[in-house]
Amino acid sequence: MTTRILTALTIVFAMTACNTVSGIGKDIRSAGSAIERAAQ
Repeated sequence: MTTRILTALTIVFAMTACNTVSGIGKDIRSAGSAIERAAQ
């Protein structure tokens, strides 16, 4: 039973981390695009 709870928590944290990393990637892409436009 404890193993199932720990597994479920691990999956939830992993999914949250994926969303965070995805958001950071989008922010970095937006910043790169803004810098590119400013350089032109």
